[in-house]
Amino acid sequence: MDVYGLIGYPLEHSFSKGFFNEKFASENISAVYVNYEIPSIKDFKKIVSSTPDLKGLNVTIPYKEQVIPYLDELSENARQIGAVNVVKLVRTKKKTRLIGYNSDIIGFKESIQPLLLPHHHKALILGTGGSAKAIYYGLKQLGIESAFVSRTGTPPVFSYEELDSAVLKEYTVIVNCTPVGMFPKTDKCPDIPYHALTHDHLLYDLLYNPDETLFMKQGRTHGAIVKNGLEMLLLQAFASWRFWTS
Repeated sequence: MDVYGLIGYPLEHSFSKGFFNEKFASENISAVYVNYEIPSIKDFKKIVSSTPDLKGLNVTIPYKEQVIPYLDELSENARQIGAVNVVKLVRTKKKTRLIGYNSDIIGFKESIQPLLLPHHHKALILGTGGSAKAIYYGLKQLGIESAFVSRTGTPPVFSYEELDSAVLKEYTVIVNCTPVGMFPKTDKCPDIPYHALTHDHLLYDLLYNPDETLFMKQGRTHGAIVKNGLEMLLLQAFASWRFWTS
């Protein structure tokens, strides 16, 4: 039986295991999807070597960047982004070849594109991790200029303290790539000036648990278009399967 799985830490929020195992069952695919909750990326090699039927992995926080040195090859998107969330294992008698891809960029672009309006020219990306990098390149391919926001705010990155009404008037798309507001800490949200939001704004949260985060609720209260990351997750899961089986 083929084995697929997810590496990350923690994984209690993960959607992928249930999604793929239901897919395998409904389509009579002889495979199983396993969560590998590893406290260190150093455990990655052990998973690969001890699971001979392993054909592919998804990668989530905090390992989307840390996994790259362990791979033999990167797709063009993964190389440009500097982050990997899909690993394909190509096994021969002599060697196992590990190829890294990025399906986040595919899922995000397909999910957000229908929501973009002519006045959406600039975006703020909350966070600077692997997912944030994929979002940056996805927006760039859609013709939208982006700026990162972090707690440190080292130039050219905005700090949260620098965000005010003037900044939000210029940047009308805001994408949350942080875990702030994720279950079980659903009473939290990124520290932005929500009072400055208008009907011109689009707030996109990569989180999908809960369905509507406090970030989204605040946006909706002020008239903004809001969306969570569930559709993106589904679309990137479809892309993962294409990478593994192509």
